[in-house]
This record gives sequence, C-alpha cells and structure tokens, in this order.
Amino acid sequence: MEKQRPPLNALRQRSGLEGCQEPRRAALSPARSPSLGRVTLLFLLLSSGTIQFSCGRNPDVIAIGSKNFTESIILGEMLAQQLEDHGFDVERKFNLGGTFIVHQAMVARQLDMYVEYTGTAHSAILELPMESMPDVVRRHADSLYRERWEIVWMEPLGFNNTFAMLVRGETARRLGISTLSEAVPYAGQWQAGFGYEFADRPDGLPGLQERYGLRFMGEAAVMDLALTYRALAEGRVDMIAANSTSGQIEALGLIHLQDDLGFFPPYEAVPVVRSEVLERHPVVGRALRELGGVLSEETMRHLNYLVDAEGREISQVVTEFLKGLGA
Repeated sequence: MEKQRPPLNALRQRSGLEGCQEPRRAALSPARSPSLGRVTLLFLLLSSGTIQFSCGRNPDVIAIGSKNFTESIILGEMLAQQLEDHGFDVERKFNLGGTFIVHQAMVARQLDMYVEYTGTAHSAILELPMESMPDVVRRHADSLYRERWEIVWMEPLGFNNTFAMLVRGETARRLGISTLSEAVPYAGQWQAGFGYEFADRPDGLPGLQERYGLRFMGEAAVMDLALTYRALAEGRVDMIAANSTSGQIEALGLIHLQDDLGFFPPYEAVPVVRSEVLERHPVVGRALRELGGVLSEETMRHLNYLVDAEGREISQVVTEFLKGLGA
C-alpha cells in the first residue's frame, strides 16, 4: 500500500537511488501496464534531477529502500538494523516515493530489498484479479516475482495493513455507523479525500465504489496521503482512505469503518529481496527469517504512533523494539 509522507524527523533519514546496472529482466512495459509506464517515465526523469545515480555499486553493501510514508521507513530501518546486527554494511535509501517507483528501483537492481504488501503486489503491480485468501495472494506474488524479476518474498512480518476507510469519531457516533455499508446512505452528502494511488488502483476507489455502490458529493479531493488525516480531522473532508496501522487514527480520534463486504484483499507486510543477494549472502536470508511474525497489527500501530504522534526518531524507535525482541 502507498501511504503518507513521513514527518519531518523521518525525512532526516538518508534517501536517494544509486547504481546504474541494467535489470536482468525487463520491467513491466507501458503497453501492458499504463500506470507503471507513467511511473517508469517519472522514475527516469527523477534520476536526472533530485535523485542521483552512480555506477558500480558495491555488491557487499546491502541497499535497503522504503516508500514515502512512516511505516515503510520504520520497516526499512528494521531491516537495516537487523542486517547490521549480523555484520553487514547497509545503505539506507528511504523515502523514495510510491509503490511503483520503489518497485522499479528493485527491478533495476538499485535496491536489494524493501518491505512490500502482498495485496499491493497482487492487485497493483501484477494486476491480478482480486483475491481474499492470504496464502494464495502471497504464493502468487512470490511465484511471479521470482519468474519475472528474480525477487523473493520472505516470511511475513506478522501483520496485515489494509486500507482503512476513516470518518471522524463524532460523525460515526452521531449517525450510529460502524461499517461501510451503513455509511452508504450518508456518503452522498460527504466530501471524500484520497491519496493519489488509491484514486486509481483496482483495489482502491473504483473497485470500492463498485462493490458498495458508494457515491460522494462531487469529485473526491486527491492529495498527498499525509494531508488527508488532518483534512478529515479539521472537517475539510468527511471520509478518507488510510492505513489500518496508522498512529494518526488514535491521535486524531478517527473511526475505521469496517469493510463488512470484504472488498479489500490481504496486505501482509513482507520483505522482498533480490535472489542474487540471497545467493551471495546466505546469512541475509537467515537474518530476515528471524523477523518473521514479530510484528502484530497493534505493535505496528504503536510504532507508527511513537513517530507520528510523539515525534520520536525512527532509528531510536526501531532500536528499542529490536532490543525488546532480544530480551
């Protein structure tokens, strides 16, 4: 899932893409996937501007990436510290952008690993039909990633971060609603606000509207996802699509309307790694497997809260969490 821009303290984390090796396999072509084609063009434009490239990346330095939202950076830092604890030199390339840009960086071998969500890979990257069974989604993603890009899905970290359709707590209490079906009769009077990916993805707004018959007042406002939380809390919009593990839900008193018709697929958080890295450094696989199942949804929400609501440094939050696992 693509999520919100991280807070300012997270932006202090090192970011950027390096390396100019050609991918082993071709990326998804624009003809096959228009959205990925546009992002590929954006990726190439960025490479000549704000994101700098350099050739000859050291294969013994593990390049770890993240998307541009708090949780993704936390998970990237967790991979980085875990590998450093096992003696590896790592390079942090965090806050790169949305799903498709980070995926293209992996395909181009400018990243060695990052944490992806199974439903995002299945629906948005692979463009497969919607599927509700977590093991099926994970198996399809792993098989096709290996076949097309020589990328391996490791063990899930333990939590599912689904899209969360949020309303203000006051709204939910006044109307007596707790599910999306119960919200449908009122949605025609609401202004909606969504992040850029959610507005276009098949597992986003188009499919959600088809499943529930959900219609809003006018066109939905499309904005950076980080802005949607505050826009909802301040009454400028009435419903947003966010993350079920976001710390902002509790901090701003928002309510997650349950997906009672089961539209959203599973979004298990899983490290994805280039197979070449696992072959060259077998210890990498063992180190990542140690993180299998260590994060519950509640724990991930708490880590996000520490960063987004309390302003804690991501590196410190991750260090304390990993020390707790060791203890």
